[in-house]
Amino acid sequence: MKTNKLRKWDSAKHLQSEEDVALYFAACIDEAGDDAAFTAKALGNIARARGMTQLARDTNIGRESLYKALSGEGNPSFSTILKATKALGLKFEDSLAHS
Repeated sequence: MKTNKLRKWDSAKHLQSEEDVALYFAACIDEAGDDAAFTAKALGNIARARGMTQLARDTNIGRESLYKALSGEGNPSFSTILKATKALGLKFEDSLAHS
């Protein structure tokens, strides 16, 4: 009997349009709660989809430092998160319904 190998899921490969990125980031923010590593990982996935080298240029942060900080395993400063978010053209938005 033949068994199929499972492949590791890579969100970055599925972020092909600006709409994909916006919806993905919004969903991650909603899902993250107070898990900063989850949010950092989401930013890392978006950065890899768009090009980490360009993000490094835009933020003036070393590419390897960004990979580590946005891996979900690192501990990025809030400043790094804000710089990456701004450079990627993303915003933290209030997802609460307004009456």
